[in-house]
Amino acid sequence: MADQPKQTLNIYALLIGIDYYKPNRFYPNLKGCVRDINLVDDYLRRTLQIPAERVRKLTSPDREDSTLSQVRGGNEPDVLPTYENIVNAFKEITEKAQPQEIVYIHYSGHGGRATTIYKELKEDGQHDEGIVPMDIGEQDGRYLRDIELATLLKRMTDKGLIVTVVLDSCHSGGATRGDCAIRGSQEEDTATRPQDSLVASRQELFDNWRSLVEGSNRTAWVPDSENYVVLTACRPTESAWEYAENGKERHGALTYWMIDTLNAAIFGTLTYKTLHDRVSAKIQSKFRDQLPMLLGKGDLSVFGSNLIANPYTMVVIEVDASQKQVKLNAQLANSLCIGARFAMYPLNTSASDLTDKQKRLAIVEVTDIEASSVRAKVLEEADGGIGVKGQIEQGAPVVILSAPPFLIRRVRLFDRKKLGDAEEELLTQDLVERQKDALDRVRQALAENGWVVEVQGEEEAHYQVAIGRQGEYEICRGMPIKNLNPALSIGGPEAPKEVVKRLVHLAKYQAIQELDNPESKLNDYLEFVLLDEKKQPLPDQSNIVLKQGTLAYLRVKNNFKNNSRQALNVGVLDLEPTWAISQIPLQGIDGPFYELAPEETLDTRLRFKLPESKEDEQASEILKLFATRGPANFRWLRLPSLDKKIERHHEATRGSQSAFGKLLEAIGEDPNISPSLNRAAVYEPDPKAEWVTKQIQITIEP
Repeated sequence: MADQPKQTLNIYALLIGIDYYKPNRFYPNLKGCVRDINLVDDYLRRTLQIPAERVRKLTSPDREDSTLSQVRGGNEPDVLPTYENIVNAFKEITEKAQPQEIVYIHYSGHGGRATTIYKELKEDGQHDEGIVPMDIGEQDGRYLRDIELATLLKRMTDKGLIVTVVLDSCHSGGATRGDCAIRGSQEEDTATRPQDSLVASRQELFDNWRSLVEGSNRTAWVPDSENYVVLTACRPTESAWEYAENGKERHGALTYWMIDTLNAAIFGTLTYKTLHDRVSAKIQSKFRDQLPMLLGKGDLSVFGSNLIANPYTMVVIEVDASQKQVKLNAQLANSLCIGARFAMYPLNTSASDLTDKQKRLAIVEVTDIEASSVRAKVLEEADGGIGVKGQIEQGAPVVILSAPPFLIRRVRLFDRKKLGDAEEELLTQDLVERQKDALDRVRQALAENGWVVEVQGEEEAHYQVAIGRQGEYEICRGMPIKNLNPALSIGGPEAPKEVVKRLVHLAKYQAIQELDNPESKLNDYLEFVLLDEKKQPLPDQSNIVLKQGTLAYLRVKNNFKNNSRQALNVGVLDLEPTWAISQIPLQGIDGPFYELAPEETLDTRLRFKLPESKEDEQASEILKLFATRGPANFRWLRLPSLDKKIERHHEATRGSQSAFGKLLEAIGEDPNISPSLNRAAVYEPDPKAEWVTKQIQITIEP
């Protein structure tokens, strides 16, 4: 059982579970939704000790299921999850909760897709999606549509409430299989339904929606926002399953494993990202076509208000009975060498402890590489491991210990008497005398990382570190690299470590910039072009020059035919002039990746600007597309600008096949690792690899 919090939490909860639906054409009754709500309710009241008056439950039990405990109030009208009651419950909680208090919303039931009633906002072929109330079968039955839900959430966040939404449902689904069922309809609801809303006026709904999805030509069910956290059971094209664990009572897969994870963890140690990663590992081991999605502020602590920075982790998805073999959701395929090692930690390890060697559970070594995972053995002390210091469980986090050798960058420490032949370039006598000590301190700092190593003699180097004429450290690639601000004085006590941090940052940035797989067969099926403000392709995609402030559209298109069913998971990175790498939200979704359906086209609105430090000179920017058939987590690839600290990232690996492992490791791993330098590794383009990149370079002028 999870530890109880030390103080009463300021949480309001709205729990909605619908098993019984009034007779209708689209949505059959379910079995596990009210059980989900009772499970969450029990956790909130017993473990978190939330007072009953702060928990609002709307449930519709299956009338044939006598095993369900009746909720307070029985089936009186005021607790049934009708459209009107759901809307009123949102409004009541918004009114009662005070700024900085936590609002938790959990929905278990059918997700619906219907012909839009907001044609002014949505283009042809788009739908309304959302929650399906129990009274959808009535003549005037209504959905709680995406546009309405967005407004209800915006009212909460505008008041300063800390909001989390969990949706254990899907957008569309399929037939029942055995003791499992899918929470969604098999077809779009085209019935004529009321167009008025109890949430807000049509104008307010329109204004709120436009503010959330501006620049998109397609809407997300719940628009992504940094103002709240949304955890959904699956991606838009997937199914949200409910099933009977161990043949017992049926639950939603997302809810069951979420509460199971929370009960196993120490309260306050999990972020929503770590919760998502561990729940996903459990679900993926049973339902390969269900991958939960996380949107919004994922580094927020679960049922808390503080942000927790986590190091990159992967998770255990299988463990054998002997506790000697594990399977990891590394999904790095050919990019991980046999013999790569990982440190494993207990399930409830806090983020701050994932670098503590004393708290390691085991050291494991890769023995087999599969398409979307790796198998590893637990190392005993005689083999360089520590054995097993406790019970290994599904969802346990692991951190890689060895960097791929091909990513290690070489640096030469250049001890020079002068910069060139010109007399004015001579260093002062004082700097000549101080440079050896200054470079020795960089040499010591290099010994503490596993990404950049010093070279001697004639061996080729990627970088060179020298002393400039102003007594500052310079990092050079032929010529000194510009924009390395602020300058690092050789007299600064922390300057040598900062030099190494910058070298690691540059190495990661350039690893992403250079990665390519031109032989991939996916190349022919992806369109990646920049359009002008009228959505016409710019004439020369290889030589794009834009004025600052120019409006343009970035087009990504999947050219696989509809009948091929070849969806691609894509992400677009912006390699900025400040040495930062950001991810461009596609269709308003700032998620790990976007699933691009066959023949789907995305046009993303962009406006190009120069960095503040370069407003008077031109700058180069690169837009880079990554696409893969398998899961991917492009958030791994983000970097801050060079003058800011590289924070530990928050996701567990959900990388793709083949060279995506190189990317994930290049950006995600802690610099303080011990690489295997004696192992040769050469990257070769692979036409069979299930990934591809495309990029557009842009020159921005003042």
